[in-house]
Amino acid sequence: MQKLQYLFMSLAALLLATPAFAQEAAAASPAAQWVPLAAGLGMALAAGLCGLGQGKATASATEALARNPGARPGIFIFLILGLAFIESLALFTFVIIFLKVK
Repeated sequence: MQKLQYLFMSLAALLLATPAFAQEAAAASPAAQWVPLAAGLGMALAAGLCGLGQGKATASATEALARNPGARPGIFIFLILGLAFIESLALFTFVIIFLKVK
């Protein structure tokens, strides 16, 4: 119930902010000063969530090894593959932010 309430609150905030995006851009664009801050927050969010994902993947692999030690080679391959995919998301975010700020 709590998650549903947060979802509806987020959607309401997004829908109320829609008219702000309809305004014309100013000639000097004072919003350009917020680009570095937004880039930093975006990278922090991506890095934090990728860290949580890597922690969950490692915890699941450790639990799987504890239950079935004989399956170590298969679990290890998929763990490394999954961690590489998760880390690539953070690197893609870094590249996109670097290109946008430049």
